[in-house]
Amino acid sequence: MRFVVVTGMSGSGKRTAMKMLEDVGFYCVDNLPVALIEKFVDLITMPNSEISKVALGLDVRADQSFGDAQRILTQLKESGYPLEILFMEASDSVLLKRYKETRRLHPLSPEGRVEEGVHKERDILQGIRQKADYIIDTSNLLTRELKEEIDHIFVRNEEYNSLMVSVLSFGFKNGIPADADLVFDVRFLPNPFYIDELKHKTGNDKEVQDYVMSFPEAGEFLQKLVDMLEFLIPNYVKEGKHQLVIGIGCTGGKHRSVTLANELYARMKVHGNYGTKLYHRDIKQGV
Repeated sequence: MRFVVVTGMSGSGKRTAMKMLEDVGFYCVDNLPVALIEKFVDLITMPNSEISKVALGLDVRADQSFGDAQRILTQLKESGYPLEILFMEASDSVLLKRYKETRRLHPLSPEGRVEEGVHKERDILQGIRQKADYIIDTSNLLTRELKEEIDHIFVRNEEYNSLMVSVLSFGFKNGIPADADLVFDVRFLPNPFYIDELKHKTGNDKEVQDYVMSFPEAGEFLQKLVDMLEFLIPNYVKEGKHQLVIGIGCTGGKHRSVTLANELYARMKVHGNYGTKLYHRDIKQGV
């Protein structure tokens, strides 16, 4: 029996996650009243039950105490039930944007400001978030990327540490990305822009990649960066960090930074047990 409780912030993608779990064979029940949780668990764990994978969606509602749900889940875990908690997360700014776009009311603030409801909900969910087995932050996730994370955990059953690493190339002349946690400057490498046959290509083209990586300094930089990240990432995870944005910049964000970002992403994708995404912010600037 695999029993997954899906909860988290309203607007973070819980319904989408439940649908994805249903698509991979989970028996899904959403919005079950708190008072029925224990009876539901007794039913699905009866001997000779044909149900082997269950997902239960739990939301914060104004008309019931979520504290009771947390207490029941804690008791179930302590009693030895194979219970896993998937917590869906998103930043306040993203949640507010989603509510504005859909024109929905927040369940905890139906007559007030959405922002008040988001803050109230985050306080209520703090306890269960701390006990979650998996935390997926959907602030910057596409639907297909969320599916990949769900498959990663519940289909392929791979080790998961709830960290999403984004590798981002950019050009310094367009500004440093505001959301970057780590920024690395690769302008120490020769610039392909000044070579006529490479000027109008990008770091996604093999000719540019071969040129940039032909310099020993590029490979040495990449290896030192990977070594540092292998040290940093486990410590970030230990401290509860769930999003890490690594910015790699050159002058225009088209040649050197794109090449190194591609190389770093490829290495992290193969060796990491965390979600990894790749973005090229300025690769089309001026095109």
